[in-house]
Amino acid sequence: MMLDMNDNSYMIECDNIWKHFQNKPVLEGVDLKVAKGKAMVVIGQSGCGKSVLLKHLVGLLKPDRGRVLVEGEDITMMSRRNLFRVRMRFGMVFQSSALFDSLTVGENVSLALKEHTQKSNEEIIEIAREKLQMVGMDEITDKMPAELSGGMKKRVSIARAIVMNPACVLYDEPTTGLDPIMADVINNLILKLKSELHITSVIVTHDIQSAYKVADSIAMLHGGKIITMGTPDEVRMSDNEFLRQFIEGSADGPISAGV
Repeated sequence: MMLDMNDNSYMIECDNIWKHFQNKPVLEGVDLKVAKGKAMVVIGQSGCGKSVLLKHLVGLLKPDRGRVLVEGEDITMMSRRNLFRVRMRFGMVFQSSALFDSLTVGENVSLALKEHTQKSNEEIIEIAREKLQMVGMDEITDKMPAELSGGMKKRVSIARAIVMNPACVLYDEPTTGLDPIMADVINNLILKLKSELHITSVIVTHDIQSAYKVADSIAMLHGGKIITMGTPDEVRMSDNEFLRQFIEGSADGPISAGV
């Protein structure tokens, strides 16, 4: 796939990404474009390489072949300094929330501001409280992570992800381990941030109901490639046999349950 280097409408462009681990192929020619201000959901079985792909988008992993462009810049060939600059455009919401147990909620959210800006302590506290308010968690700034439910931890991790006003937020299985009601709260937050902050979102998940709700586009990763992509309505109506088996949750079909 040839990428248009003059097209500024894309936040991220993956061009023929290949990645092997110990001679085992994980990504085998992934092509994907994520439009600015939109939500791209990547679905697929557990272990199919979704999180590996996510790590390539911020240079945590480098492809064996291919390129990753962020707003037109090829990050696969960047120096560490330039890669750090690009990473500042991203926020990350980890599957496990990954809060620091020894820090309060407010300290977790404000950590990046303390490390990477020259803002005063008063400014940092105010910004952290503002971001926590956006996710409905501004009343718990002094609590420790151990005092929080799974859903509360997830919302705090989202506040932390947006504290530096990123252009793009990456979500790794954001609804895993949550009950259906809390999962929908997280889905609504993803939509809220996209709408109010104009954030580009990349969400990897195997939760098809979440994908339908938050996505502008849904791409399915299987066999190391993006095998199909479309709007939620197009995915619902697709006759692709791999996609149909996945969204119907059927053990019968071309996808092996052991893969």
